[in-house]
Amino acid sequence: MSTKDTISAKLTAEFSPDYLNVIDESEKHRGHGGWREGGETHFRVQISAKSFEGMNRVARHRAIHEILAGELAGGVHALALEIRTPDEPDPRAARVAGQG
Repeated sequence: MSTKDTISAKLTAEFSPDYLNVIDESEKHRGHGGWREGGETHFRVQISAKSFEGMNRVARHRAIHEILAGELAGGVHALALEIRTPDEPDPRAARVAGQG
């Protein structure tokens, strides 16, 4: 199983997201620290789940880092997180609409 698939499976099992997008951005970091041939070193996670209700930004990040501790201790060098609840607006929608 690829690292991307492992990340997706773990986050789905733990948070039951209504939206999850795991993006391997490794190629954008070619030649930078932590990059290696074959990718799977730099990821962006976009996730929306009711599980994050009542949690501040730091608590949400800690929850995801805890679930992905093995991957972060292994080959994953960087993890960008976009975390929200279903009731929170998607910040990307404002950027696309030219409002952000």
